[in-house]
Amino acid sequence: MGAIGAKGWRLGLVAMLTVMAMACGSGGEEEDSGPSWSLLSQAHAQRPVDDATALSGIAERGIESVVHITTMGRARRRGPSGPQGLGSGVIVDKKGLVLTNNHVIENASEVIVSLSDGRKFDAEIVGTDPKSDLAVLRLEGNVKKLKPMKFGDSGRLRLGEFVLAIGNPFGLSGSVTLGIVSATGRANVGIVDYEDFIQTDAAINPGNSGGALVNMRGELVGINTAILSRSGGYQGIGFSIPSNMVRTIMDELVKNGRVRRGWLGIRIEDVTPAIAREQGMKDARGVLVRSVMDNSPAAAAGIKEGDVVLKINGKKVDSSSRLRNIVALEGVGVKTTFTIFRDGKSKDIEVKLGELPE
Repeated sequence: MGAIGAKGWRLGLVAMLTVMAMACGSGGEEEDSGPSWSLLSQAHAQRPVDDATALSGIAERGIESVVHITTMGRARRRGPSGPQGLGSGVIVDKKGLVLTNNHVIENASEVIVSLSDGRKFDAEIVGTDPKSDLAVLRLEGNVKKLKPMKFGDSGRLRLGEFVLAIGNPFGLSGSVTLGIVSATGRANVGIVDYEDFIQTDAAINPGNSGGALVNMRGELVGINTAILSRSGGYQGIGFSIPSNMVRTIMDELVKNGRVRRGWLGIRIEDVTPAIAREQGMKDARGVLVRSVMDNSPAAAAGIKEGDVVLKINGKKVDSSSRLRNIVALEGVGVKTTFTIFRDGKSKDIEVKLGELPE
Protein backbone atom coordinates (compact mmCIF):
# COMPACT_ATOMS: atom_id res chain seq x y z
CA MET A 1 0.00 0.00 0.00
CA GLY A 2 1.03 3.61 -0.52
CA ALA A 3 -0.15 6.81 1.09
CA ILE A 4 -2.78 9.06 -0.43
CA GLY A 5 -2.16 12.69 0.41
CA ALA A 6 -0.90 13.03 3.99
CA LYS A 7 -2.95 10.08 5.20
CA GLY A 8 -4.55 6.90 4.05
CA TRP A 9 -3.86 3.81 2.04
CA ARG A 10 -4.34 2.97 -1.58
CA LEU A 11 -6.34 -0.21 -1.91
CA GLY A 12 -8.29 -2.17 -4.44
CA LEU A 13 -12.00 -1.88 -3.49
CA VAL A 14 -15.70 -2.46 -4.04
CA ALA A 15 -18.55 -3.99 -2.38
CA MET A 16 -19.86 -7.02 -0.63
CA LEU A 17 -23.55 -7.47 -1.32
CA THR A 18 -26.64 -7.52 0.67
CA VAL A 19 -29.38 -7.08 -1.95
CA MET A 20 -32.58 -5.89 -0.33
CA ALA A 21 -35.91 -7.23 -1.51
CA MET A 22 -39.28 -5.58 -1.82
CA ALA A 23 -39.30 -2.42 -3.87
CA CYS A 24 -35.62 -1.63 -3.39
CA GLY A 25 -36.32 -1.00 0.23
CA SER A 26 -35.11 -2.61 1.96
CA GLY A 27 -10.07 -2.50 6.90
CA GLY A 28 -5.97 -0.37 6.30
CA GLU A 29 -4.45 1.20 9.37
CA GLU A 30 -6.30 3.54 11.67
CA GLU A 31 -5.37 7.20 11.93
CA ASP A 32 -6.25 8.77 15.27
CA SER A 33 -6.34 12.20 13.68
CA GLY A 34 -9.22 11.42 11.35
CA PRO A 35 -10.47 9.30 8.47
CA SER A 36 -8.15 8.05 5.75
CA TRP A 37 -8.74 7.70 2.02
CA SER A 38 -8.52 4.19 0.62
CA LEU A 39 -8.59 3.72 -3.13
CA LEU A 40 -11.04 1.02 -4.21
CA SER A 41 -10.98 -1.89 -6.33
CA GLN A 42 -17.91 1.86 -9.94
CA ALA A 43 -27.65 6.85 -15.97
CA HIS A 44 -30.45 7.65 -14.84
CA ALA A 45 -33.38 5.56 -13.53
CA GLN A 46 -36.50 6.79 -15.24
CA ARG A 47 -38.79 4.66 -13.10
CA PRO A 48 -38.32 2.93 -9.75
CA VAL A 49 -37.69 -0.77 -9.36
CA ASP A 50 -41.00 -2.14 -8.17
CA ASP A 51 -40.09 -5.70 -7.22
CA ALA A 52 -37.16 -7.80 -6.13
CA THR A 53 -37.20 -9.83 -9.36
CA ALA A 54 -36.42 -6.76 -11.47
CA LEU A 55 -33.57 -5.82 -9.14
CA SER A 56 -32.17 -9.35 -9.32
CA GLY A 57 -32.21 -9.20 -13.13
CA ILE A 58 -30.19 -5.97 -13.13
CA ALA A 59 -27.68 -7.48 -10.71
CA GLU A 60 -27.32 -10.73 -12.63
CA ARG A 61 -26.80 -8.99 -15.96
CA GLY A 62 -24.30 -6.62 -14.37
CA ILE A 63 -22.23 -9.46 -12.96
CA GLU A 64 -21.78 -10.80 -16.50
CA SER A 65 -19.97 -7.58 -17.45
CA VAL A 66 -17.79 -7.21 -14.36
CA VAL A 67 -14.45 -9.02 -14.30
CA HIS A 68 -11.87 -10.07 -11.72
CA ILE A 69 -8.38 -8.67 -12.38
CA THR A 70 -5.19 -10.28 -11.13
CA THR A 71 -1.81 -8.63 -11.62
CA MET A 72 1.67 -10.10 -11.36
CA GLY A 73 5.19 -8.72 -11.02
CA ARG A 74 4.51 -5.32 -9.52
CA ALA A 75 7.56 -3.23 -8.79
CA ARG A 76 5.78 -1.44 -5.93
CA ARG A 77 2.86 -2.80 -3.93
CA ARG A 78 -0.31 -0.76 -4.26
CA GLY A 79 -2.98 -3.34 -3.52
CA PRO A 80 -3.84 -5.93 -0.90
CA SER A 81 -1.01 -7.94 0.64
CA GLY A 82 0.00 -11.20 -1.01
CA PRO A 83 1.90 -12.47 -4.03
CA GLN A 84 -0.37 -10.68 -6.51
CA GLY A 85 -2.66 -7.69 -6.84
CA LEU A 86 -6.43 -8.07 -7.03
CA GLY A 87 -9.02 -5.76 -8.52
CA SER A 88 -12.10 -5.45 -10.70
CA GLY A 89 -12.97 -4.14 -14.12
CA VAL A 90 -15.91 -3.65 -16.46
CA ILE A 91 -16.27 -4.96 -20.02
CA VAL A 92 -17.52 -2.05 -22.17
CA ASP A 93 -16.92 -3.34 -25.69
CA LYS A 94 -17.59 -6.60 -27.57
CA LYS A 95 -14.02 -6.53 -28.89
CA GLY A 96 -12.63 -6.85 -25.37
CA LEU A 97 -12.09 -3.37 -23.92
CA VAL A 98 -12.12 -3.36 -20.11
CA LEU A 99 -12.16 -0.36 -17.79
CA THR A 100 -10.48 -0.42 -14.39
CA ASN A 101 -8.51 1.81 -12.03
CA ASN A 102 -4.95 2.80 -12.78
CA HIS A 103 -3.84 1.76 -9.31
CA VAL A 104 -5.10 -1.80 -9.93
CA ILE A 105 -2.65 -2.44 -12.77
CA GLU A 106 0.07 0.11 -11.99
CA ASN A 107 3.58 -1.37 -12.40
CA ALA A 108 2.16 -4.77 -13.39
CA SER A 109 4.17 -6.94 -15.77
CA GLU A 110 1.24 -9.30 -16.36
CA VAL A 111 -2.53 -8.75 -16.16
CA ILE A 112 -4.99 -11.65 -16.06
CA VAL A 113 -8.73 -11.05 -16.42
CA SER A 114 -11.27 -13.62 -15.22
CA LEU A 115 -14.87 -13.50 -16.50
CA SER A 116 -18.01 -14.54 -14.64
CA ASP A 117 -18.38 -17.55 -16.98
CA GLY A 118 -15.00 -18.94 -15.87
CA ARG A 119 -12.93 -17.88 -18.88
CA LYS A 120 -9.56 -16.22 -18.30
CA PHE A 121 -7.66 -13.88 -20.61
CA ASP A 122 -4.30 -12.19 -20.68
CA ALA A 123 -4.83 -8.46 -21.07
CA GLU A 124 -2.83 -5.74 -22.79
CA ILE A 125 -2.67 -2.34 -21.10
CA VAL A 126 -4.01 0.08 -23.73
CA GLY A 127 -3.38 3.19 -21.66
CA THR A 128 -3.43 4.61 -18.16
CA ASP A 129 -4.31 7.98 -16.64
CA PRO A 130 -3.03 8.37 -13.06
CA LYS A 131 -4.54 11.87 -12.81
CA SER A 132 -8.05 10.37 -12.85
CA ASP A 133 -7.05 6.85 -11.69
CA LEU A 134 -8.42 5.19 -14.83
CA ALA A 135 -6.94 2.53 -17.10
CA VAL A 136 -8.08 0.70 -20.22
CA LEU A 137 -7.24 -2.94 -20.95
CA ARG A 138 -7.79 -5.07 -24.04
CA LEU A 139 -8.42 -8.80 -23.72
CA GLU A 140 -6.22 -11.02 -25.89
CA GLY A 141 -7.31 -14.19 -27.67
CA ASN A 142 -10.81 -15.43 -28.55
CA VAL A 143 -13.11 -12.80 -27.09
CA LYS A 144 -16.40 -14.05 -28.51
CA LYS A 145 -19.63 -13.85 -26.52
CA LEU A 146 -18.59 -11.03 -24.23
CA LYS A 147 -21.32 -9.20 -22.35
CA PRO A 148 -20.35 -5.49 -22.37
CA MET A 149 -22.13 -3.07 -20.06
CA LYS A 150 -23.87 -0.11 -21.65
CA PHE A 151 -22.81 3.38 -20.61
CA GLY A 152 -25.36 5.54 -18.83
CA ASP A 153 -25.47 9.31 -18.50
CA SER A 154 -23.96 10.16 -15.12
CA GLY A 155 -25.03 13.77 -15.60
CA ARG A 156 -28.65 12.71 -15.09
CA LEU A 157 -28.09 11.03 -11.73
CA ARG A 158 -30.28 12.37 -8.94
CA LEU A 159 -29.74 12.38 -5.20
CA GLY A 160 -31.45 9.40 -3.59
CA GLU A 161 -31.46 7.38 -6.80
CA PHE A 162 -30.81 3.67 -6.26
CA VAL A 163 -27.52 2.23 -7.55
CA LEU A 164 -25.71 -1.10 -7.37
CA ALA A 165 -22.00 -1.56 -6.77
CA ILE A 166 -20.68 -4.73 -8.43
CA GLY A 167 -17.24 -6.20 -7.92
CA ASN A 168 -15.02 -8.63 -6.03
CA PRO A 169 -14.55 -7.55 -2.39
CA PHE A 170 -11.84 -9.57 -0.61
CA GLY A 171 -11.62 -11.70 -3.77
CA LEU A 172 -15.30 -12.74 -3.59
CA SER A 173 -16.21 -12.55 -7.27
CA GLY A 174 -19.59 -11.36 -8.42
CA SER A 175 -20.64 -9.54 -5.24
CA VAL A 176 -23.33 -6.87 -5.39
CA THR A 177 -24.49 -4.19 -2.96
CA LEU A 178 -27.40 -1.79 -3.06
CA GLY A 179 -27.34 1.88 -2.06
CA ILE A 180 -28.28 5.36 -3.18
CA VAL A 181 -26.55 8.32 -4.77
CA SER A 182 -25.55 10.37 -1.73
CA ALA A 183 -23.99 13.28 -3.65
CA THR A 184 -22.55 14.22 -7.04
CA GLY A 185 -19.70 16.48 -8.08
CA ARG A 186 -17.53 15.71 -5.06
CA ALA A 187 -14.11 17.33 -5.52
CA ASN A 188 -11.12 18.51 -3.48
CA VAL A 189 -11.02 15.28 -1.49
CA GLY A 190 -7.33 14.68 -2.21
CA ILE A 191 -7.49 11.32 -3.97
CA VAL A 192 -6.48 12.19 -7.55
CA ASP A 193 -5.79 15.34 -9.56
CA TYR A 194 -9.12 15.41 -11.40
CA GLU A 195 -12.09 14.72 -9.14
CA ASP A 196 -15.81 14.91 -9.86
CA PHE A 197 -16.95 11.94 -7.82
CA ILE A 198 -20.32 10.33 -7.35
CA GLN A 199 -20.76 9.61 -3.64
CA THR A 200 -22.71 6.49 -2.69
CA ASP A 201 -23.56 4.51 0.42
CA ALA A 202 -23.58 1.18 -1.43
CA ALA A 203 -21.25 -1.03 0.61
CA ILE A 204 -17.72 -1.00 -0.80
CA ASN A 205 -14.77 -2.90 0.66
CA PRO A 206 -11.12 -3.75 -0.19
CA GLY A 207 -10.61 -6.00 -3.17
CA ASN A 208 -12.46 -4.46 -6.09
CA SER A 209 -10.89 -1.33 -7.52
CA GLY A 210 -12.45 -0.66 -10.90
CA GLY A 211 -15.83 -2.26 -10.21
CA ALA A 212 -19.09 -0.93 -11.64
CA LEU A 213 -21.63 1.49 -10.25
CA VAL A 214 -24.88 0.62 -12.03
CA ASN A 215 -28.21 2.46 -12.21
CA MET A 216 -31.66 0.88 -12.16
CA ARG A 217 -31.61 0.53 -15.94
CA GLY A 218 -28.54 -1.68 -15.76
CA GLU A 219 -26.26 1.04 -17.16
CA LEU A 220 -22.72 1.89 -16.09
CA VAL A 221 -22.76 5.27 -14.35
CA GLY A 222 -19.41 5.09 -12.57
CA ILE A 223 -16.18 3.25 -11.81
CA ASN A 224 -15.79 2.63 -8.06
CA THR A 225 -12.55 4.13 -6.86
CA ALA A 226 -12.36 5.14 -3.20
CA ILE A 227 -13.85 4.97 0.28
CA LEU A 228 -13.72 7.28 3.26
CA SER A 229 -12.81 5.02 6.18
CA ARG A 230 -10.99 4.92 9.49
CA SER A 231 -10.32 1.19 9.20
CA GLY A 232 -10.05 0.61 5.44
CA GLY A 233 -13.48 -1.08 5.36
CA TYR A 234 -17.00 0.06 4.56
CA GLN A 235 -18.34 3.00 6.57
CA GLY A 236 -21.07 4.29 4.30
CA ILE A 237 -19.12 6.71 2.08
CA GLY A 238 -17.76 5.51 -1.25
CA PHE A 239 -16.70 7.38 -4.39
CA SER A 240 -17.01 6.57 -8.08
CA ILE A 241 -15.65 8.28 -11.19
CA PRO A 242 -18.71 9.38 -13.22
CA SER A 243 -19.31 7.60 -16.51
CA ASN A 244 -19.28 10.81 -18.56
CA MET A 245 -15.74 11.54 -17.41
CA VAL A 246 -14.78 7.87 -17.79
CA ARG A 247 -15.98 7.72 -21.38
CA THR A 248 -14.04 10.82 -22.46
CA ILE A 249 -10.83 9.57 -20.85
CA MET A 250 -11.32 6.07 -22.26
CA ASP A 251 -11.70 7.45 -25.79
CA GLU A 252 -8.48 9.44 -25.40
CA LEU A 253 -6.56 6.43 -24.10
CA VAL A 254 -7.80 4.19 -26.91
CA LYS A 255 -7.05 6.78 -29.58
CA ASN A 256 -3.77 8.24 -28.30
CA GLY A 257 -2.54 5.97 -25.51
CA ARG A 258 -2.62 8.99 -23.20
CA VAL A 259 -5.04 11.73 -22.20
CA ARG A 260 -4.65 15.15 -23.83
CA ARG A 261 -6.42 17.69 -21.65
CA GLY A 262 -7.69 21.11 -22.61
CA TRP A 263 -5.77 24.11 -21.31
CA LEU A 264 -6.85 27.70 -20.71
CA GLY A 265 -3.83 29.28 -19.00
CA ILE A 266 -5.30 31.11 -16.00
CA ARG A 267 -4.99 31.12 -12.21
CA ILE A 268 -8.37 30.96 -10.52
CA GLU A 269 -10.17 30.93 -7.19
CA ASP A 270 -13.76 30.52 -6.01
CA VAL A 271 -15.83 33.69 -5.69
CA THR A 272 -16.51 34.50 -2.03
CA PRO A 273 -19.07 37.05 -0.78
CA ALA A 274 -16.21 39.54 -0.30
CA ILE A 275 -14.97 39.03 -3.87
CA ALA A 276 -18.53 39.34 -5.17
CA ARG A 277 -18.88 42.73 -3.47
CA GLU A 278 -15.56 43.87 -4.92
CA GLN A 279 -16.71 42.85 -8.40
CA GLY A 280 -20.10 44.52 -8.04
CA MET A 281 -21.98 41.22 -8.16
CA LYS A 282 -25.30 40.69 -6.40
CA ASP A 283 -24.30 37.26 -5.10
CA ALA A 284 -21.26 35.00 -4.83
CA ARG A 285 -21.11 32.78 -7.90
CA GLY A 286 -18.64 31.72 -10.54
CA VAL A 287 -14.84 31.59 -10.51
CA LEU A 288 -12.50 34.59 -10.35
CA VAL A 289 -9.60 34.90 -12.80
CA ARG A 290 -6.64 35.92 -10.63
CA SER A 291 -4.10 36.08 -13.46
CA VAL A 292 -3.69 35.19 -17.13
CA MET A 293 -0.54 33.56 -18.49
CA ASP A 294 1.23 35.23 -21.39
CA ASN A 295 0.75 33.54 -24.78
CA SER A 296 -2.01 31.32 -23.38
CA PRO A 297 -5.36 30.50 -25.03
CA ALA A 298 -7.08 32.73 -22.46
CA ALA A 299 -4.82 35.68 -23.28
CA ALA A 300 -5.34 35.20 -27.02
CA ALA A 301 -9.12 35.20 -26.53
CA GLY A 302 -9.15 38.36 -24.41
CA ILE A 303 -9.90 36.95 -20.96
CA LYS A 304 -8.52 39.34 -18.33
CA GLU A 305 -7.45 39.37 -14.72
CA GLY A 306 -10.50 40.17 -12.59
CA ASP A 307 -13.01 38.50 -14.92
CA VAL A 308 -15.46 36.11 -13.26
CA VAL A 309 -16.29 32.97 -15.24
CA LEU A 310 -19.99 32.20 -14.82
CA LYS A 311 -20.61 29.53 -17.45
CA ILE A 312 -18.78 27.33 -19.94
CA ASN A 313 -20.82 26.36 -23.00
CA GLY A 314 -23.94 27.34 -21.08
CA LYS A 315 -23.12 25.18 -18.03
CA LYS A 316 -22.86 26.96 -14.70
CA VAL A 317 -19.41 27.01 -13.14
CA ASP A 318 -19.71 26.98 -9.35
CA SER A 319 -16.16 26.11 -8.28
CA SER A 320 -12.54 26.19 -9.40
CA SER A 321 -12.43 22.40 -9.56
CA ARG A 322 -15.54 22.37 -11.75
CA LEU A 323 -13.96 24.84 -14.19
CA ARG A 324 -10.74 22.83 -14.27
CA ASN A 325 -12.57 19.58 -14.99
CA ILE A 326 -14.72 21.06 -17.74
CA VAL A 327 -11.77 22.66 -19.52
CA ALA A 328 -9.68 19.49 -19.25
CA LEU A 329 -12.43 17.28 -20.67
CA GLU A 330 -13.45 19.66 -23.46
CA GLY A 331 -10.28 18.67 -25.26
CA VAL A 332 -7.45 20.20 -27.26
CA GLY A 333 -8.25 22.67 -30.02
CA VAL A 334 -11.93 22.84 -29.10
CA LYS A 335 -13.66 26.22 -29.44
CA THR A 336 -15.41 26.85 -26.14
CA THR A 337 -17.74 29.66 -25.09
CA PHE A 338 -17.02 31.28 -21.72
CA THR A 339 -19.64 33.52 -20.15
CA ILE A 340 -17.83 36.04 -17.95
CA PHE A 341 -18.82 38.92 -15.68
CA ARG A 342 -16.85 42.12 -16.33
CA ASP A 343 -17.56 45.78 -15.59
CA GLY A 344 -21.00 45.09 -14.19
CA LYS A 345 -22.31 42.92 -17.00
CA SER A 346 -21.89 39.50 -18.53
CA LYS A 347 -20.48 38.75 -21.96
CA ASP A 348 -19.50 35.69 -24.01
CA ILE A 349 -15.93 35.05 -25.13
CA GLU A 350 -14.95 32.21 -27.46
CA VAL A 351 -11.69 30.47 -26.59
CA LYS A 352 -9.80 27.86 -28.60
CA LEU A 353 -8.36 25.61 -25.91
CA GLY A 354 -4.74 24.54 -26.00
CA GLU A 355 -3.14 21.37 -24.66
CA LEU A 356 -2.28 21.18 -20.97
CA PRO A 357 1.53 21.08 -20.74
CA GLU A 358 3.00 18.00 -19.10
